Amino acid sequence: MDADLDGMSREQLVDEVRKLRHGIRVHRDSTGHELCWHHPALWSLLPEKTDPLPVVPEWPQFLRGCLRYRESLDTQLPNAPRNDKPYRA
Repeated sequence: MDADLDGMSREQLVDEVRKLRHGIRVHRDSTGHELCWHHPALWSLLPEKTDPLPVVPEWPQFLRGCLRYRESLDTQLPNAPRNDKPYRA
């Protein structure tokens, strides 16, 4: 799957690591409403150029997942700062 790495020079590999680290940091530093978004920019860092169509849950199941995700943040990050900023497109 990652055979493309075999032909890369050291400099090319270092550039690839920097690019991947940047993408991971952008994703890691997502906050607030950004946490709930589809992240194709992160996946585009992979060499395989596909644009998979996600399976999207129906609204009731989707909202239950959103609630569960938010509850998990309360458990895993109980001291994280909170805000009450509304979503703005």
